[in-house]
Amino acid sequence: MAAAASTQPPQPPKLPQLLERDPYLAPFETDFQRRYSLFYNRLKNIEENEGGLDKFSKSYKTFGVNQFVDGGIYCKEWAPGAEAVFLAGDFNGWNPFSHPYKKMEYGKWELFIPPGQDGYPPVPHGSKLKVVIRAQNGELLYRISPWARYVVRDEDKVNYDWVHWNPPQSYIHKHPSPKRLKSLRIYESHVGIASPEGKVASYKNFTYNVLPRIKDLGYNCVQLMAIMEHAYYASFGYQVTSFFAASSRYGTPDDLKEMIDVAHSMGITVLLDVVHSHASKNSEDGLNKFDGTDSCFFHSGPKGTHQLWDSRLFDYANWEVLRFLLSNLRMWIEDYRFDGFRFDGVTSMLYHHHGIGTGFSGDYNEYFGLHVDEDALCYLMLANHMINFLHPECITIAEDVSGMPALCRPVAEGGGGFDYRLAMAIPDKWIQIIKELKDEDWNMGNIVHTLTNRRYEEKYIAYAESHDQALVGDKTLAFRLMDAEMYTNMSVLSPLTPVIDRGIQLHKMIRLITHALGGESYLNFMGNEFGHPEWLDFPRKGNNESYHYARRQFNLTEDHLLRYRFLNTFDRDMNKLEEKFGWLASPPAFVSEKHESNKVIAFERAGLIFIFNFHPYQSYVDYRVGIETPGKYQILLDSDAAEYGGHQRLDHSTEYFSEEYPHNYRPNSLMQSNLQTTFSQHPRRCHKHHIEVYIPSRVAIVLQNMDIPK
Repeated sequence: MAAAASTQPPQPPKLPQLLERDPYLAPFETDFQRRYSLFYNRLKNIEENEGGLDKFSKSYKTFGVNQFVDGGIYCKEWAPGAEAVFLAGDFNGWNPFSHPYKKMEYGKWELFIPPGQDGYPPVPHGSKLKVVIRAQNGELLYRISPWARYVVRDEDKVNYDWVHWNPPQSYIHKHPSPKRLKSLRIYESHVGIASPEGKVASYKNFTYNVLPRIKDLGYNCVQLMAIMEHAYYASFGYQVTSFFAASSRYGTPDDLKEMIDVAHSMGITVLLDVVHSHASKNSEDGLNKFDGTDSCFFHSGPKGTHQLWDSRLFDYANWEVLRFLLSNLRMWIEDYRFDGFRFDGVTSMLYHHHGIGTGFSGDYNEYFGLHVDEDALCYLMLANHMINFLHPECITIAEDVSGMPALCRPVAEGGGGFDYRLAMAIPDKWIQIIKELKDEDWNMGNIVHTLTNRRYEEKYIAYAESHDQALVGDKTLAFRLMDAEMYTNMSVLSPLTPVIDRGIQLHKMIRLITHALGGESYLNFMGNEFGHPEWLDFPRKGNNESYHYARRQFNLTEDHLLRYRFLNTFDRDMNKLEEKFGWLASPPAFVSEKHESNKVIAFERAGLIFIFNFHPYQSYVDYRVGIETPGKYQILLDSDAAEYGGHQRLDHSTEYFSEEYPHNYRPNSLMQSNLQTTFSQHPRRCHKHHIEVYIPSRVAIVLQNMDIPK
């Protein structure tokens, strides 16, 4: 019996809690057990063969080119398909054979170059290098090390060059990382476009011009895109060529370290948009065919290529791929002081079909079975386990459109270990509503369902729109709402047209209801907070290499003659209100009203009352709203206020006193003193108290119980 017990596969220690929370997962218990067993055994193998996960994930300190304290240089590469490996560069006059690597076990190669006289390093800082691979067919291939820390491209060249980065004095961080945030208000950013000027903006520009803006807007977290080096600027950073190199088009590695340090001094958490779902097909300055074969870091053959992205797919079962990717995460945390990651393309990783031509209905059978890439899932579990174990203050976010159950539950439960997932259905819903429906036909129940339909005790990041909607070929919410009139009628000196008025009011309402009802965190893409006009398009052949649309016109919010400042101010005050009351860290909202004909939605969260009247022209006097706690209520935030471009129809000095009168929670349970009174035939739940408020058309208001000190 003891022998039989010893062969029993390891079980997720907290799986019973997961199955108790969601009994519909019980038929897939063996899937969770198998996934956890794969994770457990890989982790155990790392512990036994590599001296532990800590040492294994620090391989960026030994692979590539690293300098010893005495000035000597140690070089190490994994090139299993190579016949021979050499190091060439400025330091040896580009002699391809003078510095050969020694072949080791398991496809590894190493080289030690002793220090020069007086301990001077043989490879100077700033000098160019290449790994020279003799392929199996005898061809010499000049490659950039997969572990290169700095690569640059001269203006007259197509490909990037590897530059040895080892300054005499690296940037020293002065400020500690912020403590883990309870409420995440994320400003999704791209350094290169963070300027009104038509050029590639710099880390320095972001540090001194953009970070103060982010802080003023009330965001406490910045998520940085396109930091990992990518040869093709228009890929938005999603075709990575050098995984360990911070993009040089914005400045030096020390410039990025300073930027993160300054963000930390402001109390801003900094996340990296990490791309481990695929890699660029570039071979001259990328990972592809590094050792002369089509495999190495990737699957060989068709399995190793993403059909839609035309990029290479990692072999997550490969030991050295795990070393590479885990070390990559560790380096960004420990060298640059990133506070966590948003993992891009998780859906593509999780399934062998990569989500191509596949819809997800929510049927649990879609998340279990042979179509799931459990090697990729195991890597994600290892990554989250490592981050949580070594840096528990760090945050991880999954970009997964499929809705895989337990992706954001602890590994000990058999889950994926992520902290948050993106609520990707929300922006799609807003686009669909605005694009397809007249305002009178907006379905309140459908809006509420989309905003509240999330897995119990898995945290979601709500957003009305992200960078996806800003890209050329799509439209931001502001552009969908106001379109061409944004070019002619956003001046306060021009008449407030119905189109602009509608767009401004709905833009504010959509963002507030998404912020307050849609999740446990909130995200906004830079510039969208003030309704940035036009789309986002990077310089490419199709637009004559123009930078005109590869910028963010922050200056529009500083012009008091333009209406963009109204949206900017509302976004700031919305964030500041959340900072004070913390609704994102509070339990999910209780929705008391979603009335279809009145177009009214009301809910309570964090002790506040949120009321939205989406009706295009109907206002309501003495509208009865049920409340949990009796008392005196006052308006805290009013989208109709003058400073937000509203019509000032509400008196903020008005005090709303609750009455002890049962009010039904069903959608058609309401009282309107000026119209009619209707009661539900089948009351589900009643409050003993209510308030009666004036709700103008196309307005959102937030009220606080003034009898309860905050």
